[in-house]
Amino acid sequence: MNRRIAFRNARLIDPATGLDVKGGLLVENGRIADIGPRLFNDAEPNDPEVIDARGLVLAPGLIDACVHTGEPGAEHRETLASASDAAAAGGVTTMVVMPSTNPVIDEPSLVDFLLRRASATAKVRVAPVAALTKGRLGETMTEIGLLREAGAVAFSDGERTVANSRVLRRALAYAATFDALVMGHAEDPELTAGTSATESEFATRLGLPAAPAIAEAIIVARDLALIELTGARYHFAQISTRAALELIVAAKQRGLPVTCGVAAHHVILNELDVGSYYTFRKVTPPLRSEADRAAMAEGVASGAIDLLVSSHEPQGADTKRQPFAAAAAGTVGLETLLPTALSVHHNGADLATVLRAVTATPAKLLGLPGGTLAKGAPADLVLFDEGEPFVVEADKLHSRARNTAFEGRRFQGRARMTFVGGECVFKRN
Repeated sequence: MNRRIAFRNARLIDPATGLDVKGGLLVENGRIADIGPRLFNDAEPNDPEVIDARGLVLAPGLIDACVHTGEPGAEHRETLASASDAAAAGGVTTMVVMPSTNPVIDEPSLVDFLLRRASATAKVRVAPVAALTKGRLGETMTEIGLLREAGAVAFSDGERTVANSRVLRRALAYAATFDALVMGHAEDPELTAGTSATESEFATRLGLPAAPAIAEAIIVARDLALIELTGARYHFAQISTRAALELIVAAKQRGLPVTCGVAAHHVILNELDVGSYYTFRKVTPPLRSEADRAAMAEGVASGAIDLLVSSHEPQGADTKRQPFAAAAAGTVGLETLLPTALSVHHNGADLATVLRAVTATPAKLLGLPGGTLAKGAPADLVLFDEGEPFVVEADKLHSRARNTAFEGRRFQGRARMTFVGGECVFKRN
């Protein structure tokens, strides 16, 4: 490929380098060849393809660090191809896919299969996370070294907590020898078993089985103690309470190698949004109080929360259209990750800080290419209008599943064009 593209008349934002200027960007052979104010109006010679950004924001493509798909094993819910369609439409150029498939991604051959399948069918880059324990059962740790050699970027049991502290300690100690990143889920399984809401007056009024919000902080405290013991790099994939965030912030101040993320729906929605048993808003962890929601938004705005993720989890209509307690948890979110980030910005947060949580920080944490507009970096880009208003309509989403928690939600700002390796993979009409 020898394609040359010149973007001009753009607002260039690169959180990795602190760049925020009006200018242009030149792409050659799938990589960023030049960038800066001098390219604002004048295209480079040798007749490159010119894209007039019309003052829109040109930023690194988003890296979504928590994506569940149905492939392999549940392709009726979502395939890598359909998930990548949704990702491209949302400005996401890299999906970090979780091992919660059937079979579970707990063998090097399955990591290799996932990478080959993604290369053949996906429009965007796919980075696989391998299971931390065999079958995600929390009993026997996986071969972290071999899985890492096969291409796994991190290790996690997905939305399952490793309840056995001895197993987790051994897994963390083993991961530390490879400097491998472990991604944990923070919910006490004994407190949350059989529940579907956060314990509160509202849950009581609805008659829903509920667990106390402190179930999250209990596991965070335990995991932090084991991190301090083993020295392993650890990332809480999605927290949802102020109590958990305060524990993590204190641990960072002590120098522990710990980071955390938050799901988009925990930044935008609270427990009251469940309304009259709206199962598309049943998620894991469950929606929290308004005070906790506000703490999550503040954490993203201040940078105390490292990553913002979609926690994209497609579900079929048959598993969602059931009584609330029996319905499957999860919401699709690849296409609404950027609008969620921009909503935090529109509420007063610095745009570069918010974008850092979906570009530079996940790239650094997971050792991924991209996440920056620096010369020589892959030309994974998103061109977006931060002020374009729109309403989320489930039947217009690109995902195979349509179980969005944001149906009817009004957002401001979304992707206009998405590029992966210099190739346009999405253009909004």
